[in-house]
Amino acid sequence: QARLEEAGGGLVQPGGSLRLSCAASGVIPRFSTMAWYRQVPGKQRELVAAIIGGGELRYADSVKGRFTISRDRVKNTVYLQMNSHKPEGTAVYYCKTNLGPNEVWGQGTQVTVSS
Repeated sequence: QARLEEAGGGLVQPGGSLRLSCAASGVIPRFSTMAWYRQVPGKQRELVAAIIGGGELRYADSVKGRFTISRDRVKNTVYLQMNSHKPEGTAVYYCKTNLGPNEVWGQGTQVTVSS
């Protein structure tokens, strides 16, 4: 069974940093494309960053230069380093991958940017 488990959310001040992790287990290959999304109440889930199987990185314009996605293939874990946080970064952050035609999502981790 495929499973993604996020960790690392919490309260961060504007301008502060936080690192999220997403541990993959089960049948998820270590070279799978992995992505981070975020969602605020009443809005659609939006893509934040993705690491494509071969290593290509993609970022939403709103986080370019501030967020970094990376992967530890040995641990089959993906990270999202978030720096210079802005209040609009408050959201539930989700990790996602695809297993064949199916989407696999983690349970999400809350990030609150507030002073």
